[in-house]
Amino acid sequence: MAKCETCEANKQGVTITKEIVDGLMETVRNLYLADDIPWVIGYSGGKDSTATLQLVWLSLLALPKEKRKKKVHIINTDTMVESPVIEKWVTKSLAIMEESAKRDELPFVPHRLTPDLNNTFWVNFIGRGYPFPRKKLRWCTDRLKIQPVNNFVKSAIAEYGEIIMVLGTRKAESQRRARTMVYYEKKRVRELLSPNPTMANELVFSPLEEWNDNDVWVFLMQYKNPWGYSNQELLTLYRGATADNECPMMVEKNLPSCGKSRFGCWVCTMVEKDKSMEAMIANDDEKAWMTPLLEFRNRFGDEEHDRERRSFKKMQGYLQGSYGKLHHGPYKKEIREQWLRELLEIQVEINNNGPDEFANLELITKEELRNIRRIWVYDKHEFDDSLPRIYKSVMNKEFEDPEWIGSEAYGHTEWDILRKTCSDMFPEEELSFELLYSLIDTENQANSVNQRKGILDSLEKCIKHNFYRDESDATQYYTQQLERKKDLGGRYNEKFFAHIQDEGEEFDDVPDEE
Repeated sequence: MAKCETCEANKQGVTITKEIVDGLMETVRNLYLADDIPWVIGYSGGKDSTATLQLVWLSLLALPKEKRKKKVHIINTDTMVESPVIEKWVTKSLAIMEESAKRDELPFVPHRLTPDLNNTFWVNFIGRGYPFPRKKLRWCTDRLKIQPVNNFVKSAIAEYGEIIMVLGTRKAESQRRARTMVYYEKKRVRELLSPNPTMANELVFSPLEEWNDNDVWVFLMQYKNPWGYSNQELLTLYRGATADNECPMMVEKNLPSCGKSRFGCWVCTMVEKDKSMEAMIANDDEKAWMTPLLEFRNRFGDEEHDRERRSFKKMQGYLQGSYGKLHHGPYKKEIREQWLRELLEIQVEINNNGPDEFANLELITKEELRNIRRIWVYDKHEFDDSLPRIYKSVMNKEFEDPEWIGSEAYGHTEWDILRKTCSDMFPEEELSFELLYSLIDTENQANSVNQRKGILDSLEKCIKHNFYRDESDATQYYTQQLERKKDLGGRYNEKFFAHIQDEGEEFDDVPDEE
């Protein structure tokens, strides 16, 4: 494995001096004045992006006003599932930046980016039933972070032809990050700028690339925040998110650093434990109100019991498997409804009993709820339309959805009658209810001449996806189907008869993009 020379820097003392910082600021000014290409600075609210923005801000503040012509866009990506404490911190910070930039006649323009409201975490997880993100199924990052940024950057490139992205990435963050940065250093098209590997006409400037964690903290403590926010409070946030509640910076080589703290989505299941949130709760009694968030995340992120919560059919209703077992697909109806109820209950609890500043916190927005409702009713044929009832039972008020057009023929009453009939007449046929409600709703939705086109194919698809008695019957059917193909010399899924499992194959049908 290649050695990351600068990764060891985080175990060392401070490497920057006032002369180095002054020289870097001069470099920033020279690069800013070199052309008319607009800058975009990524700001997450964490220490690295704060230090990067502060460095650029202080650099441009030293320029005469008549030279501050080129816009510097500050972009923050709100995934809509950020840690509430950090989300509040960033929201206030951006507001102060905007006021300060106008007051001092600086070219900074803050932007809050959000994912498409039909492609948020909750719409995909609770609405479509996507399995929770994990190493082999990282569907969240692209939808929640990358796409909003790329859409903004593409619009900026379309207007100007080229942009310079200023990032707080550092080689000392990780060995992988160091290798990537060194690789793109060799491809620099002009001094100090590297090409973005995924976006044409975007150049990347990483002014802190050689700094270690201690350098970042010393800079933030020694140089006052120029837009009027408190770097000391940022330090306190990091201390609170560190297990030992300590944040030493440079005294001894092997002391832990605040750089180990990481903030992000409170729903993140890419790590086994959310150590930052756990530490916040453990270190500060006033943050105990976040405990339900942590517990909820741990419940739905329980991989050991996740398979049984999901349908044995894939996202589009077909069967697929490997190593003698069917791959399980989206979450079942009752699981999705349960999680929606729990999420709303936690929101009410925080609104009523949490800190005053979170009295209006929305863990899930009305627009997301409306999109989930449409997926459940229109796409999944769940015509009982349970979302408004769940909302009313928890929130104690009617669900507002002024543009909703539902079925006049079928609703909750008809749903219950059909379910009881199937249970009484076909007690051993687990999919009889899903088969019948899918057929009924498919026919009901095709209520115009134009919608009748392809109706027979749609009804046939419902039957093909739901004619099994249960998972055992479906597995037997799938096995026999593959065996026939194998015996007749046709192409078949060889991995179903293999014995060595490749983790993650069951998620191959989850689309990369919507």
